[in-house]
Amino acid sequence: MLVRKVSIIPVEVVVRNRAAGSICKRLGLEKGKPFSKPLIEFFLKDDALGDPLIGETQILHFGWASETQIVHLKNQALRVNEILSAVFAECQLELVDFKLEFGVDEKTTEILLADEFTPDGCRLWDKKTGESMDKDRFRHDMGNVTESYQEVWKRLSQFFGRKR
Repeated sequence: MLVRKVSIIPVEVVVRNRAAGSICKRLGLEKGKPFSKPLIEFFLKDDALGDPLIGETQILHFGWASETQIVHLKNQALRVNEILSAVFAECQLELVDFKLEFGVDEKTTEILLADEFTPDGCRLWDKKTGESMDKDRFRHDMGNVTESYQEVWKRLSQFFGRKR
């Protein structure tokens, strides 16, 4: 892992491939409904405010990111989605949605991914059963959180073991 000091952009980028979680509640969507193409949403990174949904005009107005940076965030998020969706599909998991955080390298001004990617920051469903293998197990008191995370680890380990 390469670690560099960054200034965090206070915007969480969420990529959704299917309706799940807060978007269902906000818009009355049926859980599991696939989107024709990935949907990107932005949330202000502020725990005290509950990470509210924000729009690009708000991001620009309050100076949280520039237009160029917003384009970069969206492009990178879609690229991550493309790569991880393919990896998880090989592991018989569907990447339903996830969030990313980015930062600006203080020396180079390059925008870098500044967050980990775990089942705590995404939704993964078993392709055969539709079973949740992610943070929702904890959030909705479904049990077997550790076992589900270990199963995701096992599948990813097998996938990456084959790729060597």
